[in-house]
Amino acid sequence: MKVGFWNGFIANIRNITNKWSQGVSNIFSDSPLTDEFWEDLEAQLLMGDVGVEDTESLIDDLRKLSTERRIAHREELKTAFAEMLTKRLEEVPGMGVPVDMSVKPSVILLVGVNGSGKTTTAAKLASILKNDGKSVILSAADTYRAAAIEQLKAWGERTGVRVVAQAHGSDSAAVVFDSIKAAYASGADAVIVDTAGRLHTKSNLMDELAKIYRIVRRETMDAAPEAFLVLDSVMGQNGFLQAEAFGRAVSLTGVILTKFDNTAKGGITIAIARKLKLPIRYIGLGEGIDDLAPFVPRAFISGLLGVELSDDGA
Repeated sequence: MKVGFWNGFIANIRNITNKWSQGVSNIFSDSPLTDEFWEDLEAQLLMGDVGVEDTESLIDDLRKLSTERRIAHREELKTAFAEMLTKRLEEVPGMGVPVDMSVKPSVILLVGVNGSGKTTTAAKLASILKNDGKSVILSAADTYRAAAIEQLKAWGERTGVRVVAQAHGSDSAAVVFDSIKAAYASGADAVIVDTAGRLHTKSNLMDELAKIYRIVRRETMDAAPEAFLVLDSVMGQNGFLQAEAFGRAVSLTGVILTKFDNTAKGGITIAIARKLKLPIRYIGLGEGIDDLAPFVPRAFISGLLGVELSDDGA
């Protein structure tokens, strides 16, 4: 990883006012280890949506470490705790890996429930790829909301990215078909598909999503698309049922975690890694066009807890 990106990502994380991370950091003060410390740490982890099983595991591992190293003060455990969190994230293959561009055009499906931030995320991802020298087409496949089509067109004008769209109420699969054809005709490197938000409990809408997935496979000579679940950080573990349902409709390749700057549940990253077994590929840190970045576990934890961790990729 480039040093500039590493430092910039850490700085962005540290600039986010995150009550959970502040609460965890404050526990690791220059005070003796007591039973109260372990109780406070457990409470903070559970409040941050780490989950019961992983909370118990983290505390057990940290207790063993404190005994083995005869650590008496809380602050001496902070770096070790950060390393434990990092390890749990890094155990899932593909964390922070950029979009697979080995196939041309690479098709990226953004799926998720209403309000998760798919349309804005599509524009941000398009901006990332364009800045990397790639030609991109945005596919306005959310045909249920006229506002979604207009919003994507506005983003396209702002970023200089072509948008393929049809009228409100059109067949979303037809929009995706047209987008892929346009990509082949123009030699575009990527097609980013903004699908309609849908409740994971609505079988007809999930069937429609599965249809879009089949069309992508068919039109790209069976090349598997990237399929990112766009997950609102604020929802916490309530979003996990979404992942299971969307995973039945399409073959998910990762998670884009949005609105992290608005959540007090920073532990959701650990829960996603451990329970969903899906890599977090990108994370949204604000509302600006540049506020989406590849998710780098070591840099993320370093910035979140204010701990200096070495960059293994340096």
